[in-house]
Amino acid sequence: MSPPSTTTPVARAPRPARRGVAVVEDHLMQRRYTESLVDAQPDLQLVHSAETLPEFVGWYERAERRPQLLLLDLLVERGPAADPATVARLTRSGLKIVVFSAMSSPPLVRRVAEAGAQSFVGKRDTERDLLAAIRATLDGRAWRSPEFDAVVADAPPRPRFGVQEERALTLYASGMTLAEVAAEIGVQPGTAKKYLHRVRAKYAELGRPVRSRLEMLRAATQDGFVPPPA
Repeated sequence: MSPPSTTTPVARAPRPARRGVAVVEDHLMQRRYTESLVDAQPDLQLVHSAETLPEFVGWYERAERRPQLLLLDLLVERGPAADPATVARLTRSGLKIVVFSAMSSPPLVRRVAEAGAQSFVGKRDTERDLLAAIRATLDGRAWRSPEFDAVVADAPPRPRFGVQEERALTLYASGMTLAEVAAEIGVQPGTAKKYLHRVRAKYAELGRPVRSRLEMLRAATQDGFVPPPA
């Protein structure tokens, strides 16, 4: 009598852990589509979805399970654009950020990149591009759309200002008097005047003189220090 046959079970490769992704997108149809695309991937899991960045931050600060990556649309139709300072704070907390947005505001795109956003995908890029950007960023590599490269290539040299210099620039360029600028940032008018003198000097060093308030406003808007008019 033949001994009973035995079979050795085939070891299955463990399924990769699904990494958490959140979405910020104000257009409902685009948000729903992006949610479905992310959650259909075997290695990704949708953790949260929000209409605006402040809404996401409110959830993120109290969330028990935080995502590893945020897909961020920069421009909101009925609210403020994404704040680079908020982006910087989120990246310092360990959150990886993929900007998934129309590149229609080059100054904002550049400031968000400076704030620590790792990857940039345009709304005209493909699903494959978006998923490649997500996975590359989760693995610690940047992914940049050709649209982003074009935005950066066309950018004029941008000066670097100290905190008080930047505040003086934004307030004065937005229409405040010198005395009002000084009061707002808590210094004497002579000190505020020195900050504005440094601002003009730094622009001049880059070959971009700003002699009048109007020229300063144009430069500040172009560089993203002042939001473009609605």
